[in-house]
Amino acid sequence: MKRGGRERRRRRLCDALRVSPPAQAMAEFALVLTPCLLLFFGIINFALALYCYDFVCYSAQQAVRYATVHGATAPTVVSASGVQTYVNALVVGVLNTKSMTVTTTWAPDNNPGSVVTVTVAYNFPPLTSLVSSVTIPLTRTAAMVITQ
Repeated sequence: MKRGGRERRRRRLCDALRVSPPAQAMAEFALVLTPCLLLFFGIINFALALYCYDFVCYSAQQAVRYATVHGATAPTVVSASGVQTYVNALVVGVLNTKSMTVTTTWAPDNNPGSVVTVTVAYNFPPLTSLVSSVTIPLTRTAAMVITQ
């Protein structure tokens, strides 16, 4: 007789565990889904910002390399607007060129032996920002000695 009582309690416990009210499941789903989505979109935003920063660094390095081989003695001499055009062509389709500024300076001039410095600044707009006007400034400066 004891065995029958235990079996009944076990069966009732199993039945109670299997059946859960639908409203409770929806509430638990909402409580779990919200932080998971926040984490997921945060990871995506961070990865995209890192990618954009890497591309800003790459474009600054390539722009300064371009400026060093197009100095005063080169067959085609480059100006600050030429470096800007080069960077815009380099980042087209990856970064928004309207949110990017390129600053080129030569010290003391653009003759061989002088130093050229290129600064690329980009305002990164996060995908899931709560306020649309919030941007993250990404800046990279590169400098090299002019060879031609």
